[in-house]
Amino acid sequence: MQYDRNHALLRSSIPGLPEPARGKVRDVYDLGDTLLFVATDRLSAFDVVMPNGVPDKGRVLTQLSLFWFRHFPDVPNHLVTADVSEYPEVLKPWAADLDGRSMIVKKLRMVPVECIARGYLVGSGWAEYRRSGTVCGSPLRPGYAQAEKLDASLFTPSAKAELGQHDENISVAELERRVGKDLADRLGALTMRLYDGAAEYGRSRGVIIADTKFEFGLDSDGTLVLADEVLTPDSSRFWPAADYRTGANPPSLDKQFVRDWLDDVGFNREPPAPEIPDDIVEKTRRRYLEALRVLAEPEK
Repeated sequence: MQYDRNHALLRSSIPGLPEPARGKVRDVYDLGDTLLFVATDRLSAFDVVMPNGVPDKGRVLTQLSLFWFRHFPDVPNHLVTADVSEYPEVLKPWAADLDGRSMIVKKLRMVPVECIARGYLVGSGWAEYRRSGTVCGSPLRPGYAQAEKLDASLFTPSAKAELGQHDENISVAELERRVGKDLADRLGALTMRLYDGAAEYGRSRGVIIADTKFEFGLDSDGTLVLADEVLTPDSSRFWPAADYRTGANPPSLDKQFVRDWLDDVGFNREPPAPEIPDDIVEKTRRRYLEALRVLAEPEK
């Protein structure tokens, strides 16, 4: 296992297994009938992986995903187990490193799109709205302010890009062309059902879930299965409701803090990315841990 100076896990390697496929954050090992997902502490922003990581980040992503899998028990998901005591023997010597940041999951035929739900006008959606009055090609009424709640939440898919490339927003019509109308309809309906349910729960915990993205796969029976990470600070915007204001990016419990720092230092959104200073790393870590605490820990 490779850690940086802040003891953030950057890369995992497990003797006895081939080197994993490495995504922006996760290392994925093929175990035969299943996959081992290891959530590292790597941090990506604007689709670029930063040279250093955020300690505990992978554990936050894993524990929040496990929480949401339990929160939506009637939605099929890819989890087999996250209990390291149930892992194959070849993984047991690495149990301390894997515990809390890994899960064994089903193999699926992944749908090659990110299913994004937007409830508030912010980020790239706000930038497009200012230019053209649309979000991902869908026209909106005039008069919205930055970070304002949308009259109706939007389903805005994007096409997944190769590592180091930028994802591409696509229209629902283009999604239908790529995957077929039936699957596109199912993806849109399940995306909005999950988002609406999560947003309602978030409000009960004092958190606005401004937007999020989901990934889905199909099992051998054609069932649509929730996969990858779910409603984490990497895949969502979490705003403390008490601090919410329109007109600017509200304070957040996610990686927007790093995005803002990168914009401040003039990062052009192409690799290589600058190293994140230790104080920005620690402040980001605290935001991730607070998101886990406020959303997933039992209320006292």
